Amino acid sequence: MKQTVEDEGRKQLEESVEANPDDPSLHFDLGVYLWETETETETEARESKETAAEHFLISAKLNPQNAAAFKYLGHYYANFCLDVQRALKCYQRAVSLNPDDSDAGEAFCELLDQGGKESLELAVCKDASDKSPRAFWAFRRMGFLQVHQNKWSEAVQSLQHAIRGYPTSADMWEALGLAYHRLGMFTAAIKSYGRAIELDDTRVFALVESGNIHLMLGSFRKGVEQFQQALKISPQSVSAQYGLASGLLGLSKECISLGAFKWGASLLEEACKVAKASTRLSGNLSCIWKLLGDIQLTYAQFYPWVEESMSSKYDEETFNNSILSWRRCCLMAVISARSSYQRALNLAPWQANIYTDIAITSDLISSLKGDHEYIQNAWQLPEKMALGALLLEGDNSVFWIVLGCLSNNQALRQHALIRGLQLDVSLAIAWANLGKLYREEDEKKLARQAFDCARSIDPSLALPWAGMAADADVRESTLDEAFESCLRAVQILPLAEFQTGLAKFALLSGHLLSSQVFGAIQQAVQRTPHYPESHNLNGLVREARFEYQAAVSSYRLARFASSISSITDPKSHLRDISINLARSLCRAGNAIDAVQECEDLKEKGLLDVEGLQIYAFSLWQLGKHELAISVTRTLAASVSTMDRTAAGASVSFICRLLYYISGLDSAINSIVKMPKELFQSSKVSFVVSAIHALDQSNRLESIVSSSRYYLSSHEEITGMHYLIALNKLIKHGLEDHLGFQSAVGHLRKALHMYPNSVLIRNLLGYLLLLSEDWNTTHVSSRCSIIDASDYKEGLKSAWEIIGAGAVACHVLCNRVPKFSFPTCSYQCLNGPGSIKELQKCLRREPWNHNVRYLLVLNLLQKAREERFPVHLCTILERLIALSLSNEFYSGKDICCLYQKFQLLLCASEICLQGGNIAGCINHAKNASALFLPESYLFFGHLLLCHAYAAEGNFMNLQQEYEKCLELKTDFHVGWLCLKVIESQYNLQTGSNTIELSLNECSRGNSNSWNMWMAVVSLVLGLICIWNQDFHSAEEFVQHACSLAGADSCFFLCHGAICMELARQFNDSEFLSRAVRSLKKAQTTSFIPIPLVALLLAQAEASLGSKGKWEENVRLEWISWPPEMRHAELFFQMHLLARQLEAGTDSSSRVECCQSPLQWVVRAIHTNPSSARYWKVLKRLAS
Repeated sequence: MKQTVEDEGRKQLEESVEANPDDPSLHFDLGVYLWETETETETEARESKETAAEHFLISAKLNPQNAAAFKYLGHYYANFCLDVQRALKCYQRAVSLNPDDSDAGEAFCELLDQGGKESLELAVCKDASDKSPRAFWAFRRMGFLQVHQNKWSEAVQSLQHAIRGYPTSADMWEALGLAYHRLGMFTAAIKSYGRAIELDDTRVFALVESGNIHLMLGSFRKGVEQFQQALKISPQSVSAQYGLASGLLGLSKECISLGAFKWGASLLEEACKVAKASTRLSGNLSCIWKLLGDIQLTYAQFYPWVEESMSSKYDEETFNNSILSWRRCCLMAVISARSSYQRALNLAPWQANIYTDIAITSDLISSLKGDHEYIQNAWQLPEKMALGALLLEGDNSVFWIVLGCLSNNQALRQHALIRGLQLDVSLAIAWANLGKLYREEDEKKLARQAFDCARSIDPSLALPWAGMAADADVRESTLDEAFESCLRAVQILPLAEFQTGLAKFALLSGHLLSSQVFGAIQQAVQRTPHYPESHNLNGLVREARFEYQAAVSSYRLARFASSISSITDPKSHLRDISINLARSLCRAGNAIDAVQECEDLKEKGLLDVEGLQIYAFSLWQLGKHELAISVTRTLAASVSTMDRTAAGASVSFICRLLYYISGLDSAINSIVKMPKELFQSSKVSFVVSAIHALDQSNRLESIVSSSRYYLSSHEEITGMHYLIALNKLIKHGLEDHLGFQSAVGHLRKALHMYPNSVLIRNLLGYLLLLSEDWNTTHVSSRCSIIDASDYKEGLKSAWEIIGAGAVACHVLCNRVPKFSFPTCSYQCLNGPGSIKELQKCLRREPWNHNVRYLLVLNLLQKAREERFPVHLCTILERLIALSLSNEFYSGKDICCLYQKFQLLLCASEICLQGGNIAGCINHAKNASALFLPESYLFFGHLLLCHAYAAEGNFMNLQQEYEKCLELKTDFHVGWLCLKVIESQYNLQTGSNTIELSLNECSRGNSNSWNMWMAVVSLVLGLICIWNQDFHSAEEFVQHACSLAGADSCFFLCHGAICMELARQFNDSEFLSRAVRSLKKAQTTSFIPIPLVALLLAQAEASLGSKGKWEENVRLEWISWPPEMRHAELFFQMHLLARQLEAGTDSSSRVECCQSPLQWVVRAIHTNPSSARYWKVLKRLAS
């Protein structure tokens, strides 16, 4: 059937051609039909093509402008006649007639390419692209040719145009990416390669090149991902393996620079496996062997020593074995690296840099083996290999620097470094190493000049900064400046030598608590575990952070390391370590071991002044007072031979120990008998002043007065003011209001003299926070200044005072009226600010449980203000869970238990607000089970009352209510909350326990009695409102207003109640009272409070004062933020607009900006459920 249809179609076309032999289109159509007709045999196909070609030829003769006819003729001559020249001419004619014909163009270019006529092919594509912008095949072909000819700029233009016609061609995107890559346009190249990979995820070339660009840009992680994907497609790809190994090497160096040595080592192990696999595939490429050597050398240089668990079985032998194992691992890696470099050198002996690599590895092998022997006038292997590099490239300044760094001959070192500078005077590393050499030769002036030159050329070089810190005495720099310089060196290059130096400067300058020092010394221990100095400094840092057990472990490791160390004076070093160990043991509460350490030092004759102090103190801790006194006498006998600083410290210690052992009177008698010259020390002055503070008889008054003349520094003077304030508190007692005010007054005077003293500010803020006065919480927050370098000075730190002050403030000082309107006249701004500061502090000190505790309390206050949003509740749940998991809260002291109690109450409240009643009850029961005073446990049972009330379990509610009455509390707010629960759920006991307890609490707080009684009256008034007893409510709230003074909230409540009474009883007297109270609320509020003016407007209107009504409605309008204005306000503005419609000169008033109808419409939009608004709208519309 199909054959019949085809025959009929052919017959019709042939008849048409016979009827019109001069019609070119009919010949062309018949030719196309014959060309595309399928035949059964090859002979028939050939005959069909020949017949078609005849018709194409006739069509071309009759219509020379028919490009398609020439295209088909070209196909015939090229594929069947194999007449290339005729085919080329036909294709050329077809392309010239129709440059958009991709079939003809591609076939034409293919024939030219087969004939090796590349330039002619490029000319054809250029001509076609010039004739038609839609000749995408020409742009495509031309772009590929230009890429082949390395004409990258032209290729980019051609390929960009071609991609418009072939947007899904992965080949073109890949070629475009290559062109961008060669032009240095890396971002564009990555995007093009990425598009090619999206279209065809098997593009190994695009993946490899994209990975190489990522490595070049330092994005090692992305580069590694690209190479790994390429290896999944082609596991035998050498370029992908090489790139993956390079990427892992770069990523490991990033980890190492961040201190993640173990992670970096694991990445290097993986990189080593990949590089070795690559050598098995292409072992004749020197670059692969060099890369393998680089990986193994980096592994040897940065392989970390991991400290094992400090169990009781961890002894010197175990430590030595771990050090040997670590050294063996590093040595095997560096030997393997040298072998890899040697293999690379065999393959490419002309590569001079490989000689330097072998020199560096040989020097590291000697260092790890401990082979430090230097033979005079004999060349060492590292020196020989460095010379080998110089024989190939004698004018390479870097190779001269390598020789200068590796040589043990001082003269050769100097010559090599100077020669390097002769070749390149701007080489900063040469100046830095020259400064290091001069410093070793004690040429400090030359060293300083060399370091300054290096730093001026390249400030990002670490060695000059380290040299600047080491030469602090020559430069007359302060210890803080030396510390900052060394810190800069560590930040640039975290070498173990720089890190231990940083810890030393931190010890001298008082920066041991810095987190940067902690991180640096931890890294130094991992890199140089065989140096006792690293462990000793780590112990000092741990001790400064009050981590005494960790410090003890570090000092023991330092002692183990000293036994295998080659230090010149092992006795003095061992003595320092042993004294540090004894001190940490003593502070950790292990006095027995501390005494044993001191006795061992005494037997060896190494017990110095500090050791005697530790010995005596440890004996006192063990209760061996007689022995402690005996050691103290030995210490006192040697005071005369000490320098002034040591003598002051010893006398201070003796005075304190005498007080602890013999009591106050005995200590005072001993102090009075001491020679006057011993009190010429600031340390002694502080101790004597502290003892004087405890003496009610003031027997040391003259000694204290005279000793204060020797306070010289700013810190000492402010510290003495701090002590004087505490003296006033102690002598009068903290409960004594006069002593409290005296201490606060003294601190305020001292703060005027020393306004930048953190110590005085923190103590003043802390004392104000302890005050019973409501207003001092705001002042306490202003006293403290948060500083990133401010660690705890005094009783409390600045962030503790600010955080606690924000929680203690009884007013939610919110600046965003979306949730509430601030009414506090002090406007404490530390609500949101305290949270930010606590978050910053927690990022600096994630281990600080106090910061996290205060952050939880501040966030809970914020959650209460914002009506417990889900995101804040989630954050709080996580923070509380993390806090409770801290081992600190497993302690039994009152501070631990109280914080745990508060955290559990916070968790319980979050669960209650989230509807998780079971969780709320569980947390509240856990809180109530803690061993705390009953006054605190009251609040656990109070929260259980809320939970059972929300659950509807009134039996348990009654039990918890009675439990609260039984426990009692000293805090007003607890009794007020319980009173509210009692009234809401009709809990009766037949007694007036709550009222009596509230009166008792108020008598205890004389300073805030009026305010608390006002709050009590306000709560009682609110309870009366719930009970619909508005007369009693008015009496209670009026009483509250008389007690509270200028508090706008109380007057607002009283005015609202009077308005309700006036409405119920139609009594103008209540309206007059409402007007008076609402006017007071207006005048006492520091910002306009919404609803006050509206209520006042209604009251004035009811009293017939139209002008005052208008004035108050306008005032109410400006009281509200635009996005929060309510429907009734729009309705009142409609009334105001109606009143002023007939008026004059009112265009500037806000109510005239819209018509009354528009105001009502806005009211309906805000509250569409009000029938009153709809009625008015209907009336206005009609």
